[in-house]
Amino acid sequence: MDLVVDRKRAFAYTATHILDPRRATIVFVHGAGLDHSTFGLQSRYFGYHGRNVLAFDLPGHGRSEGPPVPTIAAMADWLFRALDSIEIPKVSIVGHSMGALIALEAANRQPARVERIACIGIAYPMKVSEAFLEAARKNEQTAYDMETIWGHAAQVPLGGNPNPGMWMYGDMLARLRRLAPGVLYNDLKACQDFTSDFANVKCPVLLVLGKRDVMTPPRNAKTLQEKLPHAETALLDPSGHTLMAEAPDATLDALVEFFGS
Repeated sequence: MDLVVDRKRAFAYTATHILDPRRATIVFVHGAGLDHSTFGLQSRYFGYHGRNVLAFDLPGHGRSEGPPVPTIAAMADWLFRALDSIEIPKVSIVGHSMGALIALEAANRQPARVERIACIGIAYPMKVSEAFLEAARKNEQTAYDMETIWGHAAQVPLGGNPNPGMWMYGDMLARLRRLAPGVLYNDLKACQDFTSDFANVKCPVLLVLGKRDVMTPPRNAKTLQEKLPHAETALLDPSGHTLMAEAPDATLDALVEFFGS
């Protein structure tokens, strides 16, 4: 679906279905430097099982026109303006990494409009190493390599991919290489700088964490679990940070259970 937000072109994948006002809507929000396609299996499933699906490309990512939005709070506000442009009043949100922070901040800013949140591969605070930030600031290839290698568990290059025919390293690098200069740095800096008390987040929250995640290790979600004592946690043993590709079925199963039939 093509739409216009702030007089800029934007895109959302809808699982090839027309939005139905009688159906509940699930929004998918990607991580730093990525796009809607990271949720291919999960978004398509819900789109074919009775939900409206909107997997957005944030500004400056995928098919959405730039420039990128500089802060997590501003990204959450952009998300609501995108929903307003197509007259969607309430949603549930699935976010990955940076997108998970956006999901939480969206519920914190407009709690009446967010019904449920699933946060995949999240830590709080979401700190980024100085070397990673500096490489991204300089638009160096090493920044893309860091995101790709650290974004997957160590066993990923060894084969046994649960998605037949998919090369996870190559898939991520292809997405990152499409970025305009400065977009990855923008996203990483937004994650690094983000703080919130999450005081207004009252809806059900699911944390989906990869046991082998080195970018947002499960132990780094402890602060978030303390701030959101009502949150459920699903710890997926074989996965690193890119859970939707590394443990696609287990991630989908956790989402299906959380959102119900």
